[in-house]
Amino acid sequence: MLFEVWAPEAGRVALQWAGDRAAEPAVPMERDPGRAGWWRTEVPAHDGDRYAFRLDGGPPLPDPRAARLPEGPGGPGAVVAHDRFVWRHPWPGRPLPGAVLYELHIGTYTPEGTFDAAAARLRHLADLGITHISLMPVCPFPGTHGWGYDGVAPWAVHEPYGGPDGLKRFVDAAHGFGLGVVLDVVHNHLGPSGNPLPAFGPYFTDTHHTPWGAAVNLDAPGSDEVREYFIGSALSWLRDYRLDGLRLDAVHALHDDRSPHFLAELTAAVDALAGQLRRPLFLVAESDLNDPRTTAPRAGGGHGLHAQWNDDFHHALHTALTSESQGYYGDFARAPLAALAKTLTGGFFHDGTHSAFRGRRHGAPLDLRVTPAYRLLAYAQTHDQIGNRALGDRLAAGLSPGLLACAATLVLCSPFTPMLFMGEEWGATTPWQYFTAHTDPELAEAVREGRRREFAAHEWTGAAGDWPDPQDPATRDRCVLDWTEPAREPHTALLAWYRTLLALRHELPPLTDPDPRHTAVRYDEEARWLLLRRGPLRVAVNLAHDTTAAVPAVDDGGGAGLQALAGWPGARLPGADGVLHLPPESAVVLGP
Repeated sequence: MLFEVWAPEAGRVALQWAGDRAAEPAVPMERDPGRAGWWRTEVPAHDGDRYAFRLDGGPPLPDPRAARLPEGPGGPGAVVAHDRFVWRHPWPGRPLPGAVLYELHIGTYTPEGTFDAAAARLRHLADLGITHISLMPVCPFPGTHGWGYDGVAPWAVHEPYGGPDGLKRFVDAAHGFGLGVVLDVVHNHLGPSGNPLPAFGPYFTDTHHTPWGAAVNLDAPGSDEVREYFIGSALSWLRDYRLDGLRLDAVHALHDDRSPHFLAELTAAVDALAGQLRRPLFLVAESDLNDPRTTAPRAGGGHGLHAQWNDDFHHALHTALTSESQGYYGDFARAPLAALAKTLTGGFFHDGTHSAFRGRRHGAPLDLRVTPAYRLLAYAQTHDQIGNRALGDRLAAGLSPGLLACAATLVLCSPFTPMLFMGEEWGATTPWQYFTAHTDPELAEAVREGRRREFAAHEWTGAAGDWPDPQDPATRDRCVLDWTEPAREPHTALLAWYRTLLALRHELPPLTDPDPRHTAVRYDEEARWLLLRRGPLRVAVNLAHDTTAAVPAVDDGGGAGLQALAGWPGARLPGADGVLHLPPESAVVLGP
C-alpha cells in the first residue's frame, strides 16, 4: 500500500505504526522525485491498520489525509479501504432543481446520536416529501458532542457518530428511500484543538485573517498544495461516500487573491467528477456577500457554485413573523412585508442598498432571469439562525401554530429551493443551543466567554447567567429531538400541513417554476397580509393576530375556476368580488 504525505519543510519523514502494529519499527519514507515536498513509501497494510507520521524525529502526527481517526483528533489514523464497503442500493443521483432539503445534525437527531440511529428515522423524511438530507459537519472534533464546525481532519469522519462505515451505511440507507445526501464541509478554518496541519506545511497564512484566526492558505507560497488538499477532500466525500452534494461553510471567509478563485477551481473539479460518475453533483455556498458572482457561470467570471443560502429571505420572513428588530434584523424590520416581497421577486434584499447594520451599502442585484431561482435556498430556520440566539429558541417557542403554518407556506411555495431544519415540520419545542466538548479547560472557557460576548452584542434579552453553558453536557441533551411530539397536538396538525404543502410542491409544476415572470407579490404592510402568485396559483397568508384580511386574490373579480387546494386552518375561496377573506394567522393555496 502506498503511504504519502506533503511535508515540504521536513528533512526526514517516517511512517510510525500504532495500535496492533505498534511494536513494528518505523518505516523511513523517501522524497517523491516527481512532486516537490512530498514523501512516500510502499509497504503492506490492511484496512484498520493504525499509523502516524514522524517529522524529523518528532512526535507521531496523524496523516492530514487520514480517512479515519479511531482515537479522535491528534491520535493515529487508520487505513480505510473504501472498496471493501458493499453498497446495497444503486444510485443514479438526484439533481438540485425541484429539491427540498432537510438540515440534520447527527448528534441530536436521535438520543443515540449516531449514523445508524438516524438511518432508522429516514422513512419519516421520505414520507414527509424531503428529497435531500443536508448533514451538518461530520469531521472529527474534540469530545463526543458538538456542532462540528471545529473539526480538524477534513478527510475523516467523527468516530462517535460511527466513523466512515457508519456514514456509508447512512448514505446507502438514504438512497434506498430515494433521498439524496448533502454534507456540510468547512474549508475556511480548522478547529484549534488537535490540528496537526501547521506541523506539516504552510496550510495557514497570516496574510489574511478570519473570525477564527489565521486564514487557510489559498494564495500565499505553498497554496497550490493547500488548494489541492481541500479539493481532494471534497471529491473524496462525493466519490468514496456517494454523496450528492456539499454545503460550503462561510465561503466569504475563503480569502483568495489568486485567479482563478479557489471556488471556481473547486466547482470545475466537481463538475468534472459528475461527468465521470454520470450522476448529478452540486455545491451549495453559505455566503453573506450577496454577490451574484457566487453562482454565476465560470465562463462569465463567476465562481460557478450551483446554489447559495439566502439569509435575506430568512431575515425578512423572521421579522414579519416575530417583529424582532435587534442586530441584523433591523434592516428588514422597518417594513418586513416589503422586504419579503423584494426577496421573493428579486432574490436579495440588500442588492446595493444601504445596510444600517453594516453602516454601508451591501450586495449587488441578482438577475433571476440569468440565475434560476432554485439556485437560492429559502428557509424559516437553520442551525445558525436558531443556535446563535442566546437560548437557542426555535420559532415554535414564541409563535402560534397558525404563524408557523404561514411560515411553512411561504417557504414551501416560494420560487426558491426550500430547506427545513430538523423538527421544524412538527413545530419541535426542543431548543437548538450551541454545545461543545472541548477537553482543553482554557479553550472551553474561551468558548464560553466568546459566546457571551456574541449574545451581548446581539442584544439578546435575559440575564447572562441564564444563557446555556456550551460545555455542559445538559446543553446538548436539551437539543435532542423529542420524537413523541409528532403524535401530540398541535404538532400532529402542523406535520400534516407540511406534508400537504410538500405534496403540492411535488405535484404542481408552477411551484417549482424558476421563471421570475411567473412570480408576483402583493401585500399590505399595515393589515399584515401577503399574496404570492406562482403562475396560475395564488398563495395567501394573513400574519395578523386578530384581524381578518381582505385579500384581492383575483384581479378581474370573481373566483370562478379557482379551487382551494389547501388551507390552514381551513381552506376557503374568494367571494364573488374576487376578495379572499382570510382569518387571522391563516394561509391558503388556490389553483385553477
